[in-house]
Amino acid sequence: MPYLPKRALELLRLGTNNERAEFREGQEEAITHVVEGRGRLLVVQKTGWGKSSVYFIATKLLREEGKGPALLVSPLLSLMRNQIVQSERMGVRAITINSDNQERWAENETAITNNAADIILISPERFANEHFITQVLAKISATISLLVIDEAHCISDWGHDFRPHYRLIERIIQNLPPNLRLLGTTATANNRVLVDLEKTLGPKLTVFRGDLNRPSLRLQTIKLPNQAERLAWLAKIVPAIKGNGIIYTLTVHDSKRVAAWLQWCGINAESYTSETENREEFEAALLENKVKALVATTALGMCFDKPDLSFVIHYQTPGSVVAYYQQVGRAGRAIGLAYGILLSGREDTEITNYFIETAFPTKKQVELILNELQHAPDGLSVPQLLYKINVSKGQAEKTLSLLSLESPAPIVKQGTKWQLTPSKLSQEFWERAARLKILRYQERDQMQEYVNLTSGHMEYLIQALDGDPGTVRPPANPPLPVDIDPDLVRAAVVFLRRTSRPVVPRKMWPPLGGLPHLGVNGKIKPERQAQEGRVLCLWGDSGCGELVRQGKYINKHYSDELVKALKELVDEWKIDPAPTWVTCIPSLRHPELVPDFAKRLAGALNLPFYAALRKTDARRPQKEMENSSQQALNVDGSLEVDVEGIPQGSVLLVDDMVDSRWTLTVAAYLLQSNGSGKVYPLALADTGHGNE
Repeated sequence: MPYLPKRALELLRLGTNNERAEFREGQEEAITHVVEGRGRLLVVQKTGWGKSSVYFIATKLLREEGKGPALLVSPLLSLMRNQIVQSERMGVRAITINSDNQERWAENETAITNNAADIILISPERFANEHFITQVLAKISATISLLVIDEAHCISDWGHDFRPHYRLIERIIQNLPPNLRLLGTTATANNRVLVDLEKTLGPKLTVFRGDLNRPSLRLQTIKLPNQAERLAWLAKIVPAIKGNGIIYTLTVHDSKRVAAWLQWCGINAESYTSETENREEFEAALLENKVKALVATTALGMCFDKPDLSFVIHYQTPGSVVAYYQQVGRAGRAIGLAYGILLSGREDTEITNYFIETAFPTKKQVELILNELQHAPDGLSVPQLLYKINVSKGQAEKTLSLLSLESPAPIVKQGTKWQLTPSKLSQEFWERAARLKILRYQERDQMQEYVNLTSGHMEYLIQALDGDPGTVRPPANPPLPVDIDPDLVRAAVVFLRRTSRPVVPRKMWPPLGGLPHLGVNGKIKPERQAQEGRVLCLWGDSGCGELVRQGKYINKHYSDELVKALKELVDEWKIDPAPTWVTCIPSLRHPELVPDFAKRLAGALNLPFYAALRKTDARRPQKEMENSSQQALNVDGSLEVDVEGIPQGSVLLVDDMVDSRWTLTVAAYLLQSNGSGKVYPLALADTGHGNE
């Protein structure tokens, strides 16, 4: 069908809400290519160039000529929400089916089958949903006029952000008619990824590749190994930068903590992670300049579209240069000057290494899962697997998903249960895992080279993406100050030492089998549950976390400073009814460490201490148990109560580490079953293994 330039420009101005908007270089050519059906197209353009305008305008033009709907595969919910707003301005009827709108699935599916949708936005994981494939996609597949694969680099396992479910798209593409309009878009595809995409998206793939330079963006790297120093720098600099922005962290915990610190300093900031319930509200707040900064994980990653973001700051170093380019590219899209600042700390490499090492399952984990499935011809659900094997829930789910996406797949999901198939896992799976692990470590090292740069930051990023750095010119805005306010550092140290965390009580015994030695199953009776407790810090953190590590492994004695910190925590807690005595979790490995600390804490609180619990036998450390069921079974039968020594009042139950909460849960059950009052857990550090 012919391209209509006048109508296309009208749609651009509607979509951008700018009556004077003109096409950027390459945009109109891309739309023409798609609309006129000139073959499959991959558009590689920097963030903010307007890739979404290409496919929305093309979709609208195709629909106005009587063609069928477009199907858009998009990786993130924040991206989908952003795109729907833009499409509505053009009069494009967009419908999405994702995990956030399950209550509207039936309504949306009806609209799709009734041809009431111009474009359908789905995540790649939807292609693994049998209902969607058979009841929705099958009914409209013959009428689809355009398949759009946003963030197409996710298809390539060479890419920094490989998404396993994108492999399903590859198989669907292979079965599409060769004349179907197909458009892939990405901002981060180096030559290695392009070669991979040309094989996947072909045949005869045309590539439009633009200039990757961001002239408005001042890039800068600042080494601040200590978290207190980074927090102090943020508190000083963020209010001084005009406009609004994003602060990226590597972990959910750091997102929450940095946001809390900024709020403590009077700065309007919010944490945005995969766990945030009101993400849509926070996205709108940033878009409308109602919040100074969102402190976000990669949940706010690809294609969050706020053209006037004035800064993107990284609290820690991302795992790859191309990932960093994409994230920092959120800033300065439609303003003359913006900042992209990378702070780096001593924990960065440890976090990145963890992500690399857990990206693929180990051979032992795969063998454990396949062996259990081999002995269960009717299949096993995830909870059933976890009750049998010592593999974490997240790793088990990831392993099952990866194995099911192999072709041929050695396992298949039937309802809620996983079953073996006649196919064997190919050696290619392990070769790919080894190759990608090597690649990820190379990317990590390349990112460390970027951290050490004193100049040429944009040139380095463009070269890493195999672009042309020759167009780079120094930005007009000066670098930001790197000096640290000593008073703010001291305040940050105080903050880090006072950021306690709740210990949420468990309310259910392990599913499927409970605790056989204790003879319990199902719900934990309310009168036998622990109360909500407190933990002073996260293991290994700046502040008290370092003191706990030193006390446990170097001094073999917890300092009076930690006694004082925990006393202050209890004083601020305002427990009602107030505890009348103190006890602790016993240990055969370190028989004096925790009791000594608990006795000194009891003295500081003017409360009596009773050694009410006894360890019956040595078990593996809870940190070695990988899932909740295994952690619970590891505690079952290992504790006893000295019945003669149980006071009746409420009690502080002290331990040094919170790993799984099962030790505290069982101890609280035993104490209350033998006459104590309410039990309030209190610990020095959370290892992060089970208290999320």
